[in-house]
Amino acid sequence: MRYLKFYAMKNTVYLFLSIFFLYSCKQKTQTAQSPIQVGSVVYDTYGAAMDAQSIIPINDVSMSFLTMKKTDTLFAKVKGTIKEVCSKKGCWMTLDIGGEKEMMVRFKDYGFFMPLDAKGEVIVNGFATISETSVEDLKHYAEDSGASELEIEAIITPELTYSFEADGVLLAR
Repeated sequence: MRYLKFYAMKNTVYLFLSIFFLYSCKQKTQTAQSPIQVGSVVYDTYGAAMDAQSIIPINDVSMSFLTMKKTDTLFAKVKGTIKEVCSKKGCWMTLDIGGEKEMMVRFKDYGFFMPLDAKGEVIVNGFATISETSVEDLKHYAEDSGASELEIEAIITPELTYSFEADGVLLAR
């Protein structure tokens, strides 16, 4: 009889833990916070609440990258156009900075994600840096963006990356 009580209790604990772990592993879905309107454009807010004041054009940030060292940081609120979004979770995006270059935008502490179909105009708030991206990370990003196996295998050298860590994003509707 004691054995049956222990067995039942053990199964209950396992069931509870299984449900807990399944629920905690569920992919976090990000819904936009309340929208804000700037002129005639309506923006959905992701991450930290922010306004659309004191925006630096992406061309100015692009010019700043030319003089920055790996240890430099530029705090900014930048307006740009989405070039690509991570197709698996929306955990990163790239912005076009002109001259066939792009800026890799990641989200602070993976605290929020962008919609997988996000496109168009965004305003990002955070800090810009220059970093070196490893071959392993470059291959991971290529895989996330749906590159072919041949394209992924062609990546053999690290590259200098213009990076931005955003704590908040405004996405134009």
